[in-house]
Amino acid sequence: MAEINISEEEQKRRERIFRILVCIDGSEESFRALRYAAGIAHQTESDLVVLFVRAVYDEASKDEIYKWAAEQSMLEWDLDLSGLKFLRMARDILVEMGELADNWKMVNVHTDVDGDVLGDNKIEYINEKQGREIVMKLKVSEDIARGILDQYELGPYDLIILGASELWRTRNRKPFRDPAVAEKVAIHAPCSVLVTRKVIRTGHGHLLCTDGSDQAMRMIRKEGELAAKAKFPVSVISVALDTDEKSDAQKNIDSAKAVLESLGAKIENTYIRVGNPIDEIIDVGREYSLIAVAASSKTGLQRFFLGSVSFQVLEHAENSVMVVR
Repeated sequence: MAEINISEEEQKRRERIFRILVCIDGSEESFRALRYAAGIAHQTESDLVVLFVRAVYDEASKDEIYKWAAEQSMLEWDLDLSGLKFLRMARDILVEMGELADNWKMVNVHTDVDGDVLGDNKIEYINEKQGREIVMKLKVSEDIARGILDQYELGPYDLIILGASELWRTRNRKPFRDPAVAEKVAIHAPCSVLVTRKVIRTGHGHLLCTDGSDQAMRMIRKEGELAAKAKFPVSVISVALDTDEKSDAQKNIDSAKAVLESLGAKIENTYIRVGNPIDEIIDVGREYSLIAVAASSKTGLQRFFLGSVSFQVLEHAENSVMVVR
């Protein structure tokens, strides 16, 4: 079955519902990211798309593979193909969590890709009663980050989640240049990106960072809306460069609290710190599931080389970081 342009009705549904793209690479980190994504998707009744980006596969006869693959579901293929095993593991995790059941409608979708014998393939599991779907997708690309960003264009998505695993650097046939895949996606994706590290669990709270800017306040609102739906607590931090700026930091905290309270989000703690914003945010953030920062308004290339606070936190934090757009 070839993938075709989605219907107007489906497009409207996608615009109405929260949609999460979680990218796996077979590492434990990526499966922890999947579990976290599934928890958020459950609370918000979101779509969840599980993606593995693979290299070009040209080791068998195209005609023979097409004839054989067309007769069965993608996850039943007995090919030694990078990604299939991990997508099966992802499916089993979702079944174990109760997020996917046998009564969901299943649709296989294939899209031809020039130069590759198998192309892109996915299975859509559709819960017609809830009006949401879970998708397992095997996508081909010469560059993993490019494959993830191309998948966004087929979305759209509200949130991309991926682990900060070293495997992202070498999953393809040749190593990718720095920055790592997770950093590339965080810099260039049009939507929010969560890069997971270590243990990340739903319910352990998000630390929201604000400097009072318009970008920060948009982040506070988006995180507040998500926190209210997914029922996780939030805390807020604002960092003053010196003691003379503490009053400004307090104003930033007060503004953030007002927005969060208006949205019904549970506020756990607030922090005013004095010092280097990157160091202070990382220090406080260790106690939380993740640190949420606002994306810079600069272009992706400028953000990377200018090293804004948000992307310095993303690079140096020991735990998970969400760059919110």
